[in-house]
Amino acid sequence: MISSNDFRTGVTIELDGSVWRVVEFLHVKPGKGSAFVRTKLKNAQTGSVVERTFRAGETVPQANLEKRTMQHTYKDGEDYVFMDMETYEETSLSPNQMGDRVKYIKEEMEVNVVFWNDQVLEVDLPTSVILEVVDTDPGVKGDTATGGSKPATVETGAQVMVPLFISIGEKIKVDTRDGSYLGREN
Repeated sequence: MISSNDFRTGVTIELDGSVWRVVEFLHVKPGKGSAFVRTKLKNAQTGSVVERTFRAGETVPQANLEKRTMQHTYKDGEDYVFMDMETYEETSLSPNQMGDRVKYIKEEMEVNVVFWNDQVLEVDLPTSVILEVVDTDPGVKGDTATGGSKPATVETGAQVMVPLFISIGEKIKVDTRDGSYLGREN
């Protein structure tokens, strides 16, 4: 159990049979009446956001999340199959369960999978991945790093905006949080 006074951004709680993550919180002490905590909660399964008010000191169950290191082994049709690195058990995840992160997953990549009651909530990728450029317009001599950008398709199928001098076959570092180009990889 966790008190509403201990709410912080990122804390996960259980409400109405679902897991909710605190996105925003505000402790309010009105001049008249008792204090309360105004929160904005995001459902970890559906992504919906609600605003909810709790009395100060009210206790709610804290969600017990389990984070497991898993490796993406292969793709089975539309589903992505991950192997637990400790037990060697396989878990199959649909593109809906993976969300936008699916654009940066490649085989043999290790990720953290977050579980709640043996149900997958989310997949945490590393903050950056190294991917090979498979399609882009050719670079022209004289193109500089500050000259502009062009779209490039990487090996996973994601579109990344890269500098004009990047060509097909080069390995680049991509930020998985926003899909931005971070630099070349040697």
